[in-house]
Amino acid sequence: MQHSRSTASILVRSCFSFAVCASVLSLPSTASAAAAHSQDKPAAKQAGAKQPATKQAAKKKAALRLDEQSLRTQVMLDRAGFSPGEIDGRMGTSTKRAMEAFTNAGGTLDTAVEPLVTYKITPEDVAGPFTVDLPQDMMEKSKLPALGFRDLAEAMGERFHVSPALLKKINPQATFAVGEDVRVPNVEVIPPVGTPPAGPPAPAGNASAASTPPPAAAPATGAPSAAGGTAPAGAAGRAAQKAEAASITITVRKSTSDLVVTDAGGKAILYAPVTTGSEHDPLPIGTWKVNGVQKNPTFHYNPELFWDADPTHAKAKIPAGPNNPVGVVWIDISREHYGLHGTPEPATVGKTTSHGCVRLTNWDAQKLAALVRPGTKVIFAE
Repeated sequence: MQHSRSTASILVRSCFSFAVCASVLSLPSTASAAAAHSQDKPAAKQAGAKQPATKQAAKKKAALRLDEQSLRTQVMLDRAGFSPGEIDGRMGTSTKRAMEAFTNAGGTLDTAVEPLVTYKITPEDVAGPFTVDLPQDMMEKSKLPALGFRDLAEAMGERFHVSPALLKKINPQATFAVGEDVRVPNVEVIPPVGTPPAGPPAPAGNASAASTPPPAAAPATGAPSAAGGTAPAGAAGRAAQKAEAASITITVRKSTSDLVVTDAGGKAILYAPVTTGSEHDPLPIGTWKVNGVQKNPTFHYNPELFWDADPTHAKAKIPAGPNNPVGVVWIDISREHYGLHGTPEPATVGKTTSHGCVRLTNWDAQKLAALVRPGTKVIFAE
């Protein structure tokens, strides 16, 4: 299916990502060592003989113990702009690669900063709105007014870049009620993309009528500058934006499932894990450029463009929200039907496959969107 392209109205193209396997996150603990040691014990105990309450309590405490060093490392990397992806308290592949990139860039972790801070839950946090019963089927999703967070734990997980499971491990007694103090990762909180205002359905060819970008897809006056500060308005502003577009380069590497943004001098200013295509929809290796950015995009679902689509499905518009198939940000590029975008499943980034596009966590996609301009070079490499 072909659509007319204009930078004033960016079509979110078909690259809905999917998971090829389930991934269960678990926290490192001494429980595994205890299990290994139990192999040398009498068969009666291996078969599950009842143990004293004190030993059971000790094992339970060990299972809940956090890997504080891994947690601290992930928080410090996130704060430095070298994202480990979703903070899960584990030194997994994405964290190790982020650490290597940070070290190669000459970085030193700021160990003076506490990895956790206290946050008081507000009435606005609890109010949502939430999409409690979030369907998996695309046609059912198209019937909803928005695709919000499922619950407060998911919303707070995204705000503080942490898996809801780990958030609950850190706060085992929390009920997540108004006025409750909870411990959260000490990361830079990215302002949430606002919920699109109510209005008529987006016309064909638009990502979202409610959030159509300004002419030429240029950032609004006062938008963040890649060099810091804000972008000036008028002709001077447009010249500055054009210069900024040429000053940075986005490189996506298929072999290491990561993305790095470098400045004009080749210095890394942002690093993040990504998911890049699949066997059926491989990453289009080559050099492209950014056309523009769409926030809170409406996803235009066309089953004809998906090799694994349900044959009973029809074209549909999937409403905006953090659980939209492309998350809260779509960065359109010059390769038709491709872009860089967020995801409703941050735990899967770098671990599963997509329909060809480049998928980041929603918070990393927002950071990236703040740096790019129309014309920014995008390199897809092996």
